[in-house]
Amino acid sequence: MTGFIVHSIPGSPYGRAVLATLEEKGLSWRLSPVAPGTFRSPAHLARHPFGKVPVLEHDGVLVYETQAILRHLDRVAPEPPLTPSDVRLAARMDQLMGVNDWYLFQGVSNTIGFQRIVGPRVLGLTPDEAVIAEAMPRARVVMDELARQLGAGPFFTGDSLSLADLMLAPQLDLMSLTPEWAELSASHGQLVDWLARMEARPSFRATTWDRVAQIAQAAGARS
Repeated sequence: MTGFIVHSIPGSPYGRAVLATLEEKGLSWRLSPVAPGTFRSPAHLARHPFGKVPVLEHDGVLVYETQAILRHLDRVAPEPPLTPSDVRLAARMDQLMGVNDWYLFQGVSNTIGFQRIVGPRVLGLTPDEAVIAEAMPRARVVMDELARQLGAGPFFTGDSLSLADLMLAPQLDLMSLTPEWAELSASHGQLVDWLARMEARPSFRATTWDRVAQIAQAAGARS
């Protein structure tokens, strides 16, 4: 199978979910860095009409939206399978991927994570404490529900890694870098342990922000 091109930016949790999935599948990939400030450029809008990342390119086909990309990878490279064969567990996976997009990212990770980590590190911004405080009630609800869904299992859909784990882990890894993580995770030791297991996987060690930034820098030097 020919290599995959991932158009993304270092630090993107969604981009990392795609890269980690490629690593879990043992697929070769190349990062095509999308520079900050160029998301609305004609070149990138031709790949993603809504000006977001990541975009997967493979055999002349462009796929955008992370859920679609991950499911596409699980179809074109079915081993190891990352979708449960049990329909009830598959439904849980789908549900959690939706929770990731609509409740963990929207209003929590894209607010607290941006204010604390992305804005200062990438754009030199000062965190807005009022915005962070306003997001905390939503964050508590999300963390409570994720802890409930995880239960005592090693992964969100039971004994095996799934696409849900690969989407949720990059978002929570970003959140774990914020001061708010201590409060949000204080009563959810199983989530902390799960995140540690995910961070220890080779796929996540290979796709840290710093590692992807190094890859992006090397790609820029070659272009």
